[in-house]
Amino acid sequence: MTPSPSTLSVLERLPTGIPGLDVVLGGGFFRAGVYIVQGQPGSGKTILANQICYSHVAAGGSAVYMTLLAESHSRMLQHIRSLSFFEERAIPDRLCYLSAFHDLEAEGLKGLVAVLRREMRARRVGVLVLDGLVAAAEAAETDRDLKKFIHELQTSAVFHGCTVFLLTSGSPQRVNAEHTMVDGIIELEDRLYEARAERAIQVRKFRGAGSLRGRHPFRITDDGLQIFPRIEALFSRPPESAAERRALTTGVSSLDALIASRGYPAASATVVVGSSGTGKTTLGLHFLSQSTTDEPGLLFGFFESPARVRAKARAFGFDFEELESAGALKLVWHSQGEHMMDELGHRLLAEVAQRGVKRLVIDGLSGFFESAVHPERTNRFFSCLVNELRERGVTVLMTLETRDVVSHVVYAPYGISGFVDNLLFLRFVEDNGRVKRLLTITKMRDTDFDVGMREVRIGSHGMLIAGLLTSDGDIIPSAEPAEPPRRPSPTLPVGGDEQKS
Repeated sequence: MTPSPSTLSVLERLPTGIPGLDVVLGGGFFRAGVYIVQGQPGSGKTILANQICYSHVAAGGSAVYMTLLAESHSRMLQHIRSLSFFEERAIPDRLCYLSAFHDLEAEGLKGLVAVLRREMRARRVGVLVLDGLVAAAEAAETDRDLKKFIHELQTSAVFHGCTVFLLTSGSPQRVNAEHTMVDGIIELEDRLYEARAERAIQVRKFRGAGSLRGRHPFRITDDGLQIFPRIEALFSRPPESAAERRALTTGVSSLDALIASRGYPAASATVVVGSSGTGKTTLGLHFLSQSTTDEPGLLFGFFESPARVRAKARAFGFDFEELESAGALKLVWHSQGEHMMDELGHRLLAEVAQRGVKRLVIDGLSGFFESAVHPERTNRFFSCLVNELRERGVTVLMTLETRDVVSHVVYAPYGISGFVDNLLFLRFVEDNGRVKRLLTITKMRDTDFDVGMREVRIGSHGMLIAGLLTSDGDIIPSAEPAEPPRRPSPTLPVGGDEQKS
């Protein structure tokens, strides 16, 4: 008799306790499901399974970790006891480590099923790990016997409400008999990209719900696994909220005067492109100098430490230490190293969410670009990241360094013009033995702007935008260049009186 849909209960989820994994799975594993976790030796299967067990017992449940031909329990515990999730007091009452190899060797798969059923029933476990599925597969005389073993295991799991994880080092390239029977297949891998290695997790099969497709990078740290769902998979939808019809001052009055909205449109993304020394970071510091507790700022940088940033700001008359003390500004720095692009993206979004950031400067987009093991992802990555920042009401200014020092050519490298709203170029030009800085606004989506090449001067008060550059190299003076606006108190409304104009 076929059950009516109205009589079927909704499957409950089992939280994994692994940061990012429940997001990839769309809410966690389903309770009473049977899942294969596969990967080559060293890919992280044992840590993942133990992390799930300890998370489950920490929430009040009980678990069994059963091994066949795997490393000894004492050796395993020596390896994981340094990880933060390890809790020695949970052993053996709430988490029990057992070996079933002798039962398998003596009675085959029938004896193994009997042991697993007995432990589910006696200990009322919510999570059971069988480490060494390869040994069970080798004990099966035929594929049919192995399928029968999986079927009986599923029946017991449903009856006892136990979620089962089968760990194996089997090849992911071959479809084995057990793959067709289980509720899901999770694959861990550790790949080498030239001199650099990156770990990734992939959900190859998951019955009952949609999961985030593709590979998602992860790290193994002292806290265990931490998974970073790919930004373009997680935030693939465009922003739904309407753009705010206001502007945030750039922090440079003479630049605001060139923009019809008198600043960057709210919740927009701006990229400032230029070679080293043209003033990209300086423009970012001006923008952050207008941060308040009502409109907090964040510098997310790669190439200058917070101490150097504070010193540079101080030279322009900006007291970043005061802003930081008031909670209006935070400086986050990443030293050069082997970062993962999605890890950086999630770290950035976490800072934005935690502090309610409204003014964001990413100083050095190349820090993201250089972290990508798949460079073809960068445009999709930033398009989705920027959309998510817009959705959160963040106005972001990004800097990107070009290689040419003195140039008369204006171009947008890396295809960045497609995912940003506003594009500014800072460059050097040579004129009769003198080098001048020039600013050109080439794109602004939601506001009109002055088109032309403007001279940029950087002095003790920071940046000033002067007059137009003519074809013969002369500067057409504009109105007296305005001084940078005075920085508002961290507790004042955003932008001061300038926002009212």
